[in-house]
Amino acid sequence: MGLLSDPHCRRALARLIVGFNTHLCVLSYVLGLGWFLALAFPPLAPRTYMSENAMGSTMVEERFGLGERALALARDFAAHKKRAGGMPTAWLEKTMWSLGLEVHQQQFSLTLPFPDESRERYLVRGTNVYGILRAPRAASTEALVLSSGCAPGPHNNQAVGLLLALAAYFRGQIYWAKDIIFLVNEHDLLGMEAWLQAYHDVNITAVRSSGPLGRAGAIQAAISLELSSDVVTSVDVAVEGLNGQLPNLDLLNLFNAFCQKNGLLCTIQGKLQRSDWDSLPAYGRSLQTLLLMVLAQASGRPRGEHGLFLRYRIEALTLRGINSFRQYKYDMSTVGKTLEGMFRKLNNLLERLHQSYFFYLLPSLSRFVSIGVYMPAFGFLILVLILRALDLWMKLNRMDPGSTEQLSDSNHGPSTTEAPRLLALVPPVLVCHAAGLALYSLPVLGQSVATQHFPVAEAEAVVLTLIAIYVAGMALPHSTHRVLGGPGSAAAARGWMVLKLLALLYLAAQLTALALLNFSLGFLLAVTMVPAAAAASPTGPRVLLALVLVLATPAVTLLLGIFLERELLEAPAALGEGWQRFLGALGQGLLLHHLHGAFLCPLLALGTYPCWLLLWNVLFWD
Repeated sequence: MGLLSDPHCRRALARLIVGFNTHLCVLSYVLGLGWFLALAFPPLAPRTYMSENAMGSTMVEERFGLGERALALARDFAAHKKRAGGMPTAWLEKTMWSLGLEVHQQQFSLTLPFPDESRERYLVRGTNVYGILRAPRAASTEALVLSSGCAPGPHNNQAVGLLLALAAYFRGQIYWAKDIIFLVNEHDLLGMEAWLQAYHDVNITAVRSSGPLGRAGAIQAAISLELSSDVVTSVDVAVEGLNGQLPNLDLLNLFNAFCQKNGLLCTIQGKLQRSDWDSLPAYGRSLQTLLLMVLAQASGRPRGEHGLFLRYRIEALTLRGINSFRQYKYDMSTVGKTLEGMFRKLNNLLERLHQSYFFYLLPSLSRFVSIGVYMPAFGFLILVLILRALDLWMKLNRMDPGSTEQLSDSNHGPSTTEAPRLLALVPPVLVCHAAGLALYSLPVLGQSVATQHFPVAEAEAVVLTLIAIYVAGMALPHSTHRVLGGPGSAAAARGWMVLKLLALLYLAAQLTALALLNFSLGFLLAVTMVPAAAAASPTGPRVLLALVLVLATPAVTLLLGIFLERELLEAPAALGEGWQRFLGALGQGLLLHHLHGAFLCPLLALGTYPCWLLLWNVLFWD
């Protein structure tokens, strides 16, 4: 504090920040990127470990041996599903009753805000069927969930068969201290959303469902199963949930431990971890896995049906059976033993999982990066905005008004003590946020008008209206200040500096708050927007700065993220395919917000986009 209270020290600090501002900003940005790239190295990514004492050992004897029965049940389920043209409700109820479960069904319906062309649905009606295995050693105060979706065609039949076989096996055991719910839901996320809302007696979305459900205890953990083949070569685990939420790391460690015990090959993000951590190829594999997780978490889209459980403080995972070209295959008994071991350890829990991490990144299944390690990478990026804001503030407000020593301001217009006319900043700020409000509300509200005047379907009208408003917003704000400011005046010359100062602080506050909720999204936006925000100025090469600012817009960030994801998955997308995926991502993002409450759409429309428009306004101030 003595450094800031001494006038001479303050002057020296001001000269340092102003004189070397560009160098400090470049250094801070490079340090942020370098820190993030270093997260895949072993020193910053220690090995995972079990924090929960009740799950610290895998010394349970798994005896599940009903693999053939699981396949037989899967074939029966597939035949009845084909005959019924959808969920075979009657057959599922009869089968679960025969296994000794307490069976319930839930009928639900939902009208989408606009048609979902990827799944060809608009008015959705479905039925969820679930059976409850009551714990013989407890009073139905806690429960676990094993779920599987009823997918169209031949998909996921084996998952339902294994679920029913596990129910039959669990029914014969006497050590259960928690109820176990075996759930078969219809219409993927929509069915799961309907079931969770009815089970917890809440109504977050507009789902209409039947009366009160049969209840078990408070759900402690859930596993969602996806299997579409009789044998698997590996099991891939999905952790990313709605809005980038992650389950407690101990649940993932439990899955990894039982996979190793049973010799089951397990992957994350479709990538198999390497044992030679010190080699360059191993670092490349870890970095690929880390980037794929960052992209998946930043999207805010749940990578499985488990993602909706996390909203209710229920730790959950999705396990996907993969049948690839690898020679060694695993049967249903091996997968069933892994699930049996996980449920037996979860059955021992005395309280909710809480001792391990909820904020982490995964370069592999056996290593993790905690929040205390990856946050400095984001901090260095935000420091660029703070340094730029300090530079502008020091040039607008002299540290010692009575001193004869003045800071050089030759790069940013004439030095003057005339106060900027703050009233001139009101129109661009209001117009930018009005454009964001229109971007958020008009695409869905105006879809009927668009279909009446243009030969497009409703879903296409929503996406095209979204793009049209997004592009049109770029033409609105950049001349509004002239109505009040008067071009060429001294107040107008300094007005852009005040507006940029406001935009930099606004962007820094947004990204910081966002990184605490979804680090990956905040980091990706910071990587793209921070350099453009720092460089935006009406006095530089306007064409070049405009190109940089356009490339930093959230829409371009989404498009580039799609191409990067395809490259990391080793399935590069052509320009046409990438554009179609981009349009599909826009439509799915809107649906995800209206159906499940994802905050990515309102965040970008009402926060990030208006902030970007303020920077666009700064660029075209003169």
